[in-house]
Amino acid sequence: MTTPTTTSAGPRLDRDSLEDASAFVRAAGLIIDEVTDSRVTGHMDLGPDHLTPWGIVHGGVYSTAVESAASLGASTAVRGRGEVAVGLTNTTHYFRSLAAGRVLVEATALYQGRTQQLWRVDITDETGRLIAHGEVRLQNVAGVSRT
Repeated sequence: MTTPTTTSAGPRLDRDSLEDASAFVRAAGLIIDEVTDSRVTGHMDLGPDHLTPWGIVHGGVYSTAVESAASLGASTAVRGRGEVAVGLTNTTHYFRSLAAGRVLVEATALYQGRTQQLWRVDITDETGRLIAHGEVRLQNVAGVSRT
């Protein structure tokens, strides 16, 4: 695992920094496809490592995707101010169970204020059916460098 670098504008945030920053997120299998200040897209290929003993994807996998996508987008939005965004609340709702397959993750900013942000994250299957939905409220804080 590499350590993210820090610039004068705060921690380096790019497409790969989420996977670099967290072995947990990497192990969960979230792949980031696009990041902007107000939108993040990605995907996960779900399989046996993501399942409960009952053979369906564990809800924590979806909660991880929700929090991670929202945090990356929110942090990207405030990096120019030398800040990062950290989660305050994560509410994830589960609608359909899956045993395997690709899911698409799309996070969009609902509110971006000076001190807090609210992001919505939808997780769908490849046909567009909603699998899970979450909202994450985040606090903008001074950037923290990892050593």
